[in-house]
Amino acid sequence: MLQNYQNNFQQFDEEEPHTSHAHKKSPYLTKKAGALVAALCILASGSIGYAAGVLNTAVPQSVQSGTQTTLPAVSSDSTGASTVAANSGSTGDALSVTEIAARVADSVVEITTESTQYDTFMGQYVSEGAGSGVILSSDGYIVTNNHVIEGASTINVTLRDGTSYPATLVGTDSQGDIAVIKIDATGLQAATVGNSDSLQVGDTAVAVGNPLGQLGGTVTDGIISALDREIDLDGQTMTLLQTNAAINPGNSGGGLFNDRGELIGIVVAKSSGSGIEGLGFAVPINTAMDLVDDIMQYGYVKGRIDLGMTTTEVSSSTMAMMYGYSAGVYIDEVTPGSNAEEVGFRSGDRIVSFNGTEISSAADLTKALSSCSVGDTVEIVIARNGQRYVGELTLEEAHA
Repeated sequence: MLQNYQNNFQQFDEEEPHTSHAHKKSPYLTKKAGALVAALCILASGSIGYAAGVLNTAVPQSVQSGTQTTLPAVSSDSTGASTVAANSGSTGDALSVTEIAARVADSVVEITTESTQYDTFMGQYVSEGAGSGVILSSDGYIVTNNHVIEGASTINVTLRDGTSYPATLVGTDSQGDIAVIKIDATGLQAATVGNSDSLQVGDTAVAVGNPLGQLGGTVTDGIISALDREIDLDGQTMTLLQTNAAINPGNSGGGLFNDRGELIGIVVAKSSGSGIEGLGFAVPINTAMDLVDDIMQYGYVKGRIDLGMTTTEVSSSTMAMMYGYSAGVYIDEVTPGSNAEEVGFRSGDRIVSFNGTEISSAADLTKALSSCSVGDTVEIVIARNGQRYVGELTLEEAHA
């Protein structure tokens, strides 16, 4: 249970609000690397009222024409779940961009989604989005980004030949920004999975995706500009490949291929800002496939921590002035039946410190969590109504 912090009430300089509904949730739509800002490459729009709309999700359509030859092996474990085995990588002469485009054309898809949203001012409305995805198995398993399908009530996949299928969510991992979806189809052309650990700066990189949500099958080329870039994605640090191949909104979840047409990365973000060009980022395929393997076997990535609550960062002075919020990280929702609920945390509590680390941003909380494991017991100090309380929380494993 929550206890008075240091056995007494400590007053704040400002009043802490009871609820968190007046401020905005952290959008998870930006990434920072030094002075650079990288935007997740989804395309989203919304419609006010009860008309149709779509959420931030989509997969790229395949590129121009041609076929791909090598398929990942698909097997079943003891539970009957399908698994995708990465190809070890082909050998031979490098292909031209034209040949690469033809080889991977049928393996890249377009994804569109719909989600019902609620807003204090606009009421109920539907949001829609578009992105990309890559086929991993001939029976319809597709990898994309978590942020492409996150919160979607419906997911649709369009193949290169124009055929559309409803998709179901197999599992997702927000920390790695990877998701697996499934369509009911057979005989699909799967991508050949390469080895991102063998990449060198200067290697050919070809991106295929659905920029602007309307240009499925678009091919852009460049090189691998850097390896192991640590990019801060809205408080979540990720180690990514950097490329100068043109990346645009709608490319998220699409494929980055090497000079043999092998999948070496899942496009996730591009830099944005005045005067910034040629900075795109992708999840290395070796990293992505480790997550995919867990998702396909368990429906989630094992070992991820579930705090039992969602949080929201308030950083805007305007929001603070309008609604009386001080800057910081607030608890948005507490999961019913979770350890966090049992301890006594509530929506609207501001997290002051986590295991002795002062928390002023989502990045601070993420960094503090990175040194923890499932089963650890941590001390969390929160602010509520001008007083501080401390609670000990045993960290649970996230299963979705």
